[in-house]
Amino acid sequence: MTTVDRSDAPLVLGIDSSTQSTKALLVDARDGTVVDQRSARHPEGTEVDPRAWLDALAATTSELLPRATAVAVGGQQHGLVALGADGEPVRPALLWNDTRSARQAEALVEELGGPKACAEAVGSVLVASFTSTKLRWVRDHEPDLAPFVKQVLLPHDYLTWHLAGRPDEATTDRGDASGTGYFSPAEDRWLPELAENALGHPVRLPRVARPDEVVGEAVLAADARSAGSAPRIGAGTGDNMAAALGLGLQAGDVALSIGTSGVASTVATGPTADPTGLVTGFADATGAYLPLACTLNAARVLDTAARILGVDHEGLARLAMQAAPGAGGVVLLPYLDGERTPNRPDAAGTLHGITTSTGPAEIARAAVEGLLCSLADALDHLVAATGQPVRRIVMVGGGARNAAVRALAPAVLGQSVHVPGEAEYVALGAARQAAWAAAGTAEPPHWALPDVRTFEAEPTPHVREQYAGLRDRTEDWHRSLA
Repeated sequence: MTTVDRSDAPLVLGIDSSTQSTKALLVDARDGTVVDQRSARHPEGTEVDPRAWLDALAATTSELLPRATAVAVGGQQHGLVALGADGEPVRPALLWNDTRSARQAEALVEELGGPKACAEAVGSVLVASFTSTKLRWVRDHEPDLAPFVKQVLLPHDYLTWHLAGRPDEATTDRGDASGTGYFSPAEDRWLPELAENALGHPVRLPRVARPDEVVGEAVLAADARSAGSAPRIGAGTGDNMAAALGLGLQAGDVALSIGTSGVASTVATGPTADPTGLVTGFADATGAYLPLACTLNAARVLDTAARILGVDHEGLARLAMQAAPGAGGVVLLPYLDGERTPNRPDAAGTLHGITTSTGPAEIARAAVEGLLCSLADALDHLVAATGQPVRRIVMVGGGARNAAVRALAPAVLGQSVHVPGEAEYVALGAARQAAWAAAGTAEPPHWALPDVRTFEAEPTPHVREQYAGLRDRTEDWHRSLA
């Protein structure tokens, strides 16, 4: 726990309710400095009672919320919170990473007229993570329970609603709504007939609040605040949208997040509708758009290579930097446990080009370059879907701490890469949204990124050419087996 003495500063609270935990940051509204913070774990699994999130919310905010003037929640996207007529969950929430609804996703895409029509309607080609597919799964597999689902919320909606004392009308925002499969980012409106079609009967959906809107006041213990001075509640948003706010992304900026999975996202001025399904056409939390491409394999590529070579991450980085660009012709296609971009759910990793002169340094270099080439492919898909050139690349996540990743990223990507200091960017973005709502200004406050380091290197286009050759050959082989 970190505590900074800014007792006279206007403070706002940003909450990140992720799959694993709730993190709460108390932030100076003037410049984004973190003053205090708390965290609490969530239950494991892809099916969780959402009331456990309320317990974590209470544990992390009980001491911080009374000190804040405003609060907002950034929550894991897509999760299905199915409520009955009494506002209580009728079943555990199905989270974004629960894949049981894959067949339902395929069926809904076909019902919408195929991938192109689906992308045009809801901004994305549906996959199992989207909320509508989970509604269809409930309809198909829990027919006795489905009729009792009267209201559907997303995780951040559920927490915001409870922070406000469960008012008559729940709210969401356009960013998180764009990941449901029954919202049109292009038209900024619900498509309630798609939710009804997915579940089999009409359901109540939350009102879509403006990005800068105050949607209520936080309910606190009677002695925590004097009457009339409760913290205001911002609209909140999905975790990817909150992270973009926390990073201060502008149009043309690309965020590369290297966690367990890899995410390439960019702020765009217009909607996207990628019929290939490689780019999801989300809205963002400011009124713009946040197209996003996701890879399943990112930091775990480094984990796996380090384990195979018998070194830690520092040792892997040292080995990788000893080899020449291109790793002596050794190429790793890092689809270790299937892949999302491209859509190869049954794929495995491919290591190609080993000779008698290959050593640990070449293997390590191939792992780092393979990871970066995979992310570069995701970035290329973003550019193709948006028609928007890359202005700036910001790289974050656990994998971005690897020295070789930092050094080689600008060489593989062909331009400078900016790496800010470690921070909880989802919670920081939620805090920025809270500060925006409290200030009532036209734009969110400007907060500088902490401790940004810029990495530059001579481009190595032959590395991507090697990678593309192996990628395309394996794609041809995969198609021949289909």
